[in-house]
Amino acid sequence: MYYFIEASDVVRIPPNKFGSTLEKTAMEVLKEAYEGTLDKELGVVLAIVSAKVSPVGRLIHGDGATYHRVAFTMLTYKPLEHEVVNAEVTEVTSFGAFLRLGPLEGLVHVSQVADDYISYDAKRGALICRKTGRPLQKGDVVRARVVSVSLSGGSLRGCKVGLTMRQPFLGKLEWIKEDLERVKAASRRAKAAKPAGA
Repeated sequence: MYYFIEASDVVRIPPNKFGSTLEKTAMEVLKEAYEGTLDKELGVVLAIVSAKVSPVGRLIHGDGATYHRVAFTMLTYKPLEHEVVNAEVTEVTSFGAFLRLGPLEGLVHVSQVADDYISYDAKRGALICRKTGRPLQKGDVVRARVVSVSLSGGSLRGCKVGLTMRQPFLGKLEWIKEDLERVKAASRRAKAAKPAGA
């Protein structure tokens, strides 16, 4: 889920930036300090959206810079357990499929792809459902549910997001559309088979 987070900090404005506006310089400093970082509580900081800088700064003996209080807004992304997400398959392996979730990647283990026996076709780079013959391969767009999130390690590589597609109306978008059509057709048949007046 994406969030706008309000925060505050003190930014150091170096002497070589005194000719620029405080807001512009503070945005540069904040972007360098925060963008692309990971926080367990906030998630991944994607962007610094705005900053309001106090015009009154502090001087520290021996440092030619000024220090200003700044209130700013960050755009962050943090996956939530039980959240349903649409994602693109970025890689398929014998043990599952990796999905792109905004700035993060998650894994749908082979056991969580579908309620079917799944085999890996190395030539196609696809996971194949035995009963239906449905393939899952790189570039497919899917709907999945987040089942576990671990934002430890302090870097994007340390993030682990587990997903499932085994619940109703989850999976490859084409599969969901086919399943909905099948449900609608069964409903129409049931209505047509129902005797008049019953």
